[in-house]
Amino acid sequence: MYLEIQEEVFVEDLEEMKEVYQSVGWIKHSNDVIKQVFDASDIKVLVKVNNRIVGLGRAISDGIFNAAIYDIVVHKDFQNKGIARKILNHILEQLKEVSCVHIISTTGNEEF
Repeated sequence: MYLEIQEEVFVEDLEEMKEVYQSVGWIKHSNDVIKQVFDASDIKVLVKVNNRIVGLGRAISDGIFNAAIYDIVVHKDFQNKGIARKILNHILEQLKEVSCVHIISTTGNEEF
């Protein structure tokens, strides 16, 4: 399976991004909310399979000392294929010069 990485979010991506969130039960993420949180994020990662968004992640950082990784989400139909790890590694590569990186986990996903 070929995974394509995209580092920008475009308006035409929002509906597919919402589908990813909804597939895992995150139903409060409207297109407007998704746009707002990704616009406010320093690092954005979308993963596509066959030109379809199947995973996403984002991080906020001061670029030197601290960063926090949020919303690593993979569509339920594409989980357990290494996509979340690919998103995480891509974000961590972007943050390699930052001293302290926090990752926020939802209940039940602490092991990841």
